[in-house]
Amino acid sequence: MRNDVREHREAAGLSQGDLAAALAVSRQTVNAIERERYDPSIELAFKLARFFDCHIDELFDPDLDWEPPEG
Repeated sequence: MRNDVREHREAAGLSQGDLAAALAVSRQTVNAIERERYDPSIELAFKLARFFDCHIDELFDPDLDWEPPEG
């Protein structure tokens, strides 16, 4: 899912490790979210929004045009 986690993290002056520690997840999880290779759980998405003091839709932009494959 497209997201602006990296932009928010860098604006806050945090490393991936700093953010991971604050959220009690691994640095690899933060990296995968930022690279859009992993969609966080709804709980983690809300934790990120709360941490950055923003709305969840400021961090994440789901592809609303997505359709499930046929078959």
